[in-house]
Amino acid sequence: MNILSKPSWALPETEVTPESVYLNRRTFMAGTAAVAAGVVMPAWADASPELAELDYRSRPDLSTQEKLTPRDAVTGYNNFYEFGTGKGDPASYAHEMSVEPWTVTVDGACGKPGTYDLSALAPERNYEERIYRLRCVEAWSMVVPWIGIPLADILNQFEPSASARYVYFETLNDPAQMRGQRSRFSTIDWPYREGLRMDEAMNELAFMAFGLYGKTLPNQNGAPMRLVVPWKYGFKSIKSIVRIRFQEEQPKTTWEMLAPQEYGFYANVNPEVDHPRWSQKRERRLPSGLLSPNWVETTKFNGYGEQVASLYDGMDLRKFY
Repeated sequence: MNILSKPSWALPETEVTPESVYLNRRTFMAGTAAVAAGVVMPAWADASPELAELDYRSRPDLSTQEKLTPRDAVTGYNNFYEFGTGKGDPASYAHEMSVEPWTVTVDGACGKPGTYDLSALAPERNYEERIYRLRCVEAWSMVVPWIGIPLADILNQFEPSASARYVYFETLNDPAQMRGQRSRFSTIDWPYREGLRMDEAMNELAFMAFGLYGKTLPNQNGAPMRLVVPWKYGFKSIKSIVRIRFQEEQPKTTWEMLAPQEYGFYANVNPEVDHPRWSQKRERRLPSGLLSPNWVETTKFNGYGEQVASLYDGMDLRKFY
């Protein structure tokens, strides 16, 4: 008999999704209309083009008793400013972006720079499911069943050199397809930029997602590939990636450049450090109604401290927020 040991990042058995929900999750994908931030999800929330089913390793030991956020809320309530600043804008307009063909440019301090197509980056046979909490800096949260590949497995393909201390990511910059980028009201210096320290990127939790709820990623969720860093605020999980660069210096990131007093490079979930304009001690777990908000207590590193706290030993996390 083969006995599988549970990875250190697996959620405990007390948080396992009921078997009936897990085994029928493809039925559950359709979901029911969600109430997010007090607004009933409109009809367009699940209006994505038909998405392909993905083959992936079933890992029921990674399911979570923390109730999965309904798919309509996950796909209908997003921050993706390339398509507008409203939470519903990505679901309304992201269909205007084409994700085929898709290539990613890899450069910087690595042994195998070049331009790679999606199939070379992420063979589908290696896909696995991870159910992670997602905590937004705006104090709302979700529980999402991502499909993808450990980030380290992708980065190691390019043979990063010893001098590579950081990895930089960049989102597609195409105003013709992304109406938020051509808005005269936008204050963002496109393209959207993000970065991680190499030890963060190589941590077992860091994940590159190509799907959710068993299907390919909808455009509004960052198709065809997006980063998922579950111990950090959601804006670190950059979407629709077209560039990966290995570099020695710490990269400048979009929100850090826009408002450094509010959004630091590290962006670790930390209820002890409030945003200048609101508390980070609690979060609204979606779906959440205006009259009955589903408030839960926020935990440091979004509950993943056992796996990541050692990355920040000796650091003042109030200074390096």
